[in-house]
Amino acid sequence: MNRPLILISNDDGYAAGGIRQLIDMVRLMGDIVVVAPDGGRSGAAMSFTSSVPVNVRRVSEADGVQVFACTGTPCDCVKLACGQLLPRRPDLILAGINHGDNAAINVHYSGTMAIALEGAMKQIPAIGFSSQKLSADADFSALRPTVQQIVKSVLEKGLPRGVCLNVNYPDAESFKGIRLCRMGVGDWVNELERRTDPRGRTYYWVTGSFKSDDGHDESTDTWAMHNGYIAITPTQLDLTAYGAMDYLKDILLT
Repeated sequence: MNRPLILISNDDGYAAGGIRQLIDMVRLMGDIVVVAPDGGRSGAAMSFTSSVPVNVRRVSEADGVQVFACTGTPCDCVKLACGQLLPRRPDLILAGINHGDNAAINVHYSGTMAIALEGAMKQIPAIGFSSQKLSADADFSALRPTVQQIVKSVLEKGLPRGVCLNVNYPDAESFKGIRLCRMGVGDWVNELERRTDPRGRTYYWVTGSFKSDDGHDESTDTWAMHNGYIAITPTQLDLTAYGAMDYLKDILLT
C-alpha cells in the first residue's frame, strides 16, 4: 500500500525555517511534496494569480522529499500541486509553521490558513500551524510532539467536510495543554504609518497592533495562547451568518 501523501506549503517561502522544521517533524509519516512560494507572501490570504503566468521549479529531491518553488501565491501552490505536480490526490495538506500567530480574525488575512482552506475546498484534510515566535531563526522543536500527534490523528480519522484546523502556539518552550477554541474577535489599530521619502513624497508602511475585543473570554484562541495553551480552532468554509437569518427576514422580506 502507498504511504500517505502529504503536501506542505506556507506563506513565508520554501526556504523559511518554519517549513523546514515542519518537514522534518512529519517526514517519517508519509511521502512529502513541498510546493511553496519562492519568497514571502504573508497577508496574501486566498488570493490567486490571474493576470500573469505562474512558474514553478524543482528545488530539490532527497530522502523522499520533493521541494518546488512557485512564483505565485499560497493558493496557487495548492492548485498547482493538486492539479499538475502530484502523482495522486494528497491525503493531507499542511501549512506552516508560520512565523507569527494566525489567531482571531487574522485567519482572514493569512496566507497560511488560505492553504488549509483551499484544502478544505478540495475536500482534503488540512491543517495550518502557526507560532507566536516571529524570528526567522526561531526554534520550533518544542512543537514537535503535538504537531506529530495532531497530524497522526487527522491522517487516521480525517476531518468533517468543509472544515480545516487552525493551530496556534504561544511563544513558549513548554505548553499547559491543548484547548479547542473559537476564533477570537478584535481589530488592528494604527494599521498604517505615514512617512516621507527623501524626495518629500508621502508613503505608508503597514504596521499597527492587534486589539482583542474578548481577550478575557476563556473560549477563545487568543485567551488560550496568552495563557500558555496550544489553541486549535476548527475553521469552516461556510461563512453564512445563520443567526442573522430571522432578523434579515424581518427587515428585508416583510
